Amino acid sequence: MKELNEYRTHLIERLISAAREFRDACLAVGDSYTPPDEGGWNVHQIAAHTRDVNELVYGYRAKRTAQEDDPEFHNFDGDAYMAEHYDTNEPLDEMLDGFVKNVEALYEFLKSLPIEAWSRKSRHLTLGGGFTLQTWIERDLAHIEEHLKSVK
Repeated sequence: MKELNEYRTHLIERLISAAREFRDACLAVGDSYTPPDEGGWNVHQIAAHTRDVNELVYGYRAKRTAQEDDPEFHNFDGDAYMAEHYDTNEPLDEMLDGFVKNVEALYEFLKSLPIEAWSRKSRHLTLGGGFTLQTWIERDLAHIEEHLKSVK
């Protein structure tokens, strides 16, 4: 049990450090509107997507899983969401600061939970059941780190 608690502590500490690294990496890019790969998203789009997925998917699922009995989640179509909600005029620094603040709030929320909350389960409409709060945080971190690599 001690190892599991240490893992979870490390997980949320890495979540917050990855969010900060992501912000710094995005802000270090000279032109955030030029895609790093032909046909791909530019850094501004990647930042908006990463922020939105953290807030609307993984953070949301983690909080509901902690607070509700076996909640069910629908699929999130990131491309469709971007097509409808992406704002090219949103200042990158404000977007990224909001992203980091949201991750910091999630970090504080997770630290306040009893140990048992990490094992609470939820369901996904298309993927099935058994998704724990820990699973959603692991996926959130993996998603941030994936986009951190693409920006660097």
